[in-house]
Amino acid sequence: MAARFFSISEFAKFSRTTRDTLLHYDRIGLLSPVSRGANGYRYYSNGQLGVVNLIRTLQKLGMSLEEIKDKKDRRNPDFVKEVLALQVRLVDDNIEEWVRARKLLLTLLKTLSEVSDVDENAMTIQFLPEQAIVFGDVNDYSGGKTDYDALLSFYNAMSEKYPKLDLNYSVWATFTKERILRGDWVWPDRFYFFNREGHDKRPAALYAVGYTRGGYGQSDELYKRLIKYIYDNGFEISGDAYEEYPLNEVCIAEEDNYLIRVMITVRESDTPPESEQ
Repeated sequence: MAARFFSISEFAKFSRTTRDTLLHYDRIGLLSPVSRGANGYRYYSNGQLGVVNLIRTLQKLGMSLEEIKDKKDRRNPDFVKEVLALQVRLVDDNIEEWVRARKLLLTLLKTLSEVSDVDENAMTIQFLPEQAIVFGDVNDYSGGKTDYDALLSFYNAMSEKYPKLDLNYSVWATFTKERILRGDWVWPDRFYFFNREGHDKRPAALYAVGYTRGGYGQSDELYKRLIKYIYDNGFEISGDAYEEYPLNEVCIAEEDNYLIRVMITVRESDTPPESEQ
């Protein structure tokens, strides 16, 4: 196939670069036109499109234009093979990053959709299906450690245990049945990520579900109302409570107006409500 010659404007378009960039490449001897017309116009060959691709790949790998020029002047098949392999890895990394970003966006959309028309004043008993999550270890509050220390430990553990896990997911909390029964729901037993590919599970079960507005940790009154609702309706607490913030700083400007959702695992009680005794 005969070589096709392009004007500098055509070549800039096809190589997805700019005229100024090509002029700079020419000035430093990195990439020069294959010929010049009688009018002084620069012309490039279609084969040079691959050279531009090589230059841009090496730049993405952190090389300076001076280093690229040195390597280009001494290029050979082995060197190009190595560069192509690096480019494949670079593409793979970008694909993986975009896939993770897509999963995060879908998770955020799902969370927002779940509460788009929820009645924030209602409390309900409802069956919720199993939900994939990523649990942290049981929080350690010994030696004067606080919930901030526990949260920091959670992030450190997640980054080490799941190096490819996106840590931008919202962090939510659980409290054990024992903690709920004694009215101790200030500092969580465990933190978790809501992640559709998580290896842990929020079990399929009956839950008492309620909502309130407030900042992080401002859920005390909601727990009290939910517990009363549970017993008034012939149920009892049978498992963990899950505290989530489906509307948080991602989409709410006022930090004391986040939407808080608490879900307490319940079962029908063998003892009828006091009003029926």
